[in-house]
Amino acid sequence: MEMSEAAGIELIINPEAEARAPQCPHGPTLLFVKVKHKKQEARRFYACAACRDRKDCNFFQWEDEKVSKARQLAREEFNQSRQPPFTHEQYVERYQRFVSLPSAKRIFCSDCQILLLPEEWDLHSPHCRLGDVSLGQLKRPSHLLLPLENKKTNAQYLFADRTCQFLLDLIVLLGFRRVLCVGTPRLHELIRVRQSKKEEPIIKSQLLDIDFRYSQFYSEEEFCHYNMFNHYFFGGKSASEAFQTFLCQDKGEPIIMVTDPPFGGLVEALAHSFKKIVGVWKTSRNEIDHAELPIFWIFPYFFEPRILRCFPSLSMLDYQVDYDNHALYKHGNTGRKQSPVRIFTNLPPKDIILPAEEGYRFCTLCQRYISSANRHCEKCKACTSKDGRQWKHCQTCNKCVKPSWIHCDTCCRCVLQEHTCGTAGDGCFTCGSTEHKRRECPQSAFPNRTTIEEAKPRKRKLLETDNKTTVNKCKKQAQKVSTGKRKTLKWATGKLKRKLKRKKKQKRRGQTVQC
Repeated sequence: MEMSEAAGIELIINPEAEARAPQCPHGPTLLFVKVKHKKQEARRFYACAACRDRKDCNFFQWEDEKVSKARQLAREEFNQSRQPPFTHEQYVERYQRFVSLPSAKRIFCSDCQILLLPEEWDLHSPHCRLGDVSLGQLKRPSHLLLPLENKKTNAQYLFADRTCQFLLDLIVLLGFRRVLCVGTPRLHELIRVRQSKKEEPIIKSQLLDIDFRYSQFYSEEEFCHYNMFNHYFFGGKSASEAFQTFLCQDKGEPIIMVTDPPFGGLVEALAHSFKKIVGVWKTSRNEIDHAELPIFWIFPYFFEPRILRCFPSLSMLDYQVDYDNHALYKHGNTGRKQSPVRIFTNLPPKDIILPAEEGYRFCTLCQRYISSANRHCEKCKACTSKDGRQWKHCQTCNKCVKPSWIHCDTCCRCVLQEHTCGTAGDGCFTCGSTEHKRRECPQSAFPNRTTIEEAKPRKRKLLETDNKTTVNKCKKQAQKVSTGKRKTLKWATGKLKRKLKRKKKQKRRGQTVQC
């Protein structure tokens, strides 16, 4: 099930829904509602927070559905069966034993993605195994583990060395000494390697990630098994306390949060979790001020409106983030096209220096660093390009658009040259405007549904009729009949049944040819 606005499914965020949310193997579920044109379906439902595809997690429960104790116990048993085979504490003990082994006896099972102890060798003998695992490899587990590339759940598209080094250098330059890495294992690794070399200044980091396999390589203070879509710590109270300790320990060491969520994830759910992290950080500060937790949110540029709707203080940088294991999102000529992934931050853009050797330069008018192809538009009074190409100004639309777009008088907007006039664009499917989405539409009966906290479910109207195809067709047929001819639903039903009967008889005889 595609839980997105395009599919007409919206996320509902309110304290009551969170308190009553049932749990799936990925933690507390989220509350959704189906929305059609100007109408909201009466029944709301809970579904998995992490997996947008029912194939990955098939949890589904109506909000008003009563769950029996037997079903609840079965669900808890199933959730437990889907958890990692070892606790984090047990993983740490296994790691210490593994490191103490001679290099020749350090074996990693590539099939099971686990560090093997000597007593487990026979059990994994048929599997593909990697021997002579060095201490250097253990410090870079993302190179050892196979990436989980489900873009809707894990999306482990790992930073390329260029991007990773740039982020670390930037963090050091800006004066941060602690980094909360939310879904950025490569950056966490680089910081840990730097720390092991005792390079000054010392940078500390903690990784929050949904991939439990990292529990094998890091202590409970260095890694927390975490779901960023519902702010859930799989390790329970101990993991949550480890997170709070790292986030709130302020010994004159400024902290920044760097996050790289799956691109197929819901922005609203992510923003809700990030606001909780910001809230924890703010409550730990003694002084009353308006300071914000510094953030680097790494996401594609075309999500900018949604991100800014949730975090108005963020701004998008021109820096192109690239990945090792993604065919599209690579820097320069190695990828199929330029990476659309950018950095959103609440830090002043003028303070973030982008590398000049890659063509970035400073715009004195915008007071920020821009890409080489980005040009300042005097009419828009901004450097308008977002995708790395030079954009052009449309006089009719009064804004800059992509160079491949042209203005269509029929559609009254700029579109691709090869397009079908009259088709729905990327804007509002309630009123047709391209300036906003349906959730902000003034004509919508349910604006800003994802932020309404007092939203209450309406009573469901029960239907006695079944869902047979014939009945549904009859209803549609009855609606098509004009008011003057349509007397009753029964009449239309009989007409359709007779028509279907004639077709069935004709099919038996074979096709007839008229002369």
